[in-house]
Amino acid sequence: MKQIRLLPVTYPETVAERNRWIRERRGARNRLDPWRPYASLWEEEVGAASGDLIPTATIFLTNRECPYRCLMCDLWKNTLEERVPVGAIPAQIEHALAGLPPARQIKLYNAGSFFDPAAIPLEDYPQIARLTAGFERVIVECHPALVGDRCLQFRDLVAGELEVALGLETAHPQVLERLNKQVTVESFRRAADLLAREKIALRVFLLVRPPFLEEAQGVAWARRSLEVAFDAGASVCCLIPTRGGNGAMEALAATGHFAPPSLPSMEAAQEYGLHLKQGRVFSDLWDIEHFYTCPSCSSGRAERLAAMNRTQEVPPPISCDQCGGGSSGDDGAVGYLG
Repeated sequence: MKQIRLLPVTYPETVAERNRWIRERRGARNRLDPWRPYASLWEEEVGAASGDLIPTATIFLTNRECPYRCLMCDLWKNTLEERVPVGAIPAQIEHALAGLPPARQIKLYNAGSFFDPAAIPLEDYPQIARLTAGFERVIVECHPALVGDRCLQFRDLVAGELEVALGLETAHPQVLERLNKQVTVESFRRAADLLAREKIALRVFLLVRPPFLEEAQGVAWARRSLEVAFDAGASVCCLIPTRGGNGAMEALAATGHFAPPSLPSMEAAQEYGLHLKQGRVFSDLWDIEHFYTCPSCSSGRAERLAAMNRTQEVPPPISCDQCGGGSSGDDGAVGYLG
């Protein structure tokens, strides 16, 4: 495969230096109330068994920033510098549920790891379990390194099924290392194995075109990452288009080491995941308009991704005379732009 010559990136090689480099490029945090979630929404997600759309309450909890400084992350914007007081997380959940329609499952996303005791106080687990007792499924997110005894303790408290979302991000070993997530494919698999042994469902977050990959490589590695996630026991994979907006990604973009994926690449990745028929595959459509590049076909492509989310079936492809878009142009390349 033809290699592209790029300007040298000033991205450091050690975790400590990367942490500093990433933090130096940040903007300001949003001001938050520790007793209120910073967002909540009601959505529908197709279920695994019946294929029906399941009403879902999604709550974005306000808590302390994640201890890991992932290169692509901008979730720190809605976090605090100190852990919330005991009782604040249940109060946030209660507040959000009071303003949302009834739902069958609940997502408690906290911009980090639910089982990080510096984020979610252990003392709050029983009350969180009581507040979520009416839901069939409770979905939380966690770094693979923090899946352990606290996860099992919480599992034993909740009335519904527990599902844990892990961020694998990519199965490309060198790119994954440079994301500064401090996880490997093997450590991800170990966490997934623990969840499988304990009968806890697994959801996996994957990036489409993380930094250091060209467009075709991004599609090829999204496909490979889907295979790794499903082989590890995932019942759901969520494809996230890699976004800018945190300062670090803009620095990489300036030297040609990052560009967001195209909508055709998102389509190609989701289509492949659905054709595997090993679990549900969703595309993250938050702020999808920022990925529009063609006035003729972009909105239609976004609607096509939404249709795949709703039906878990692949609609007819979209061809565009204006931009030439059809397929992603993937040539199967799996290289690496170091």
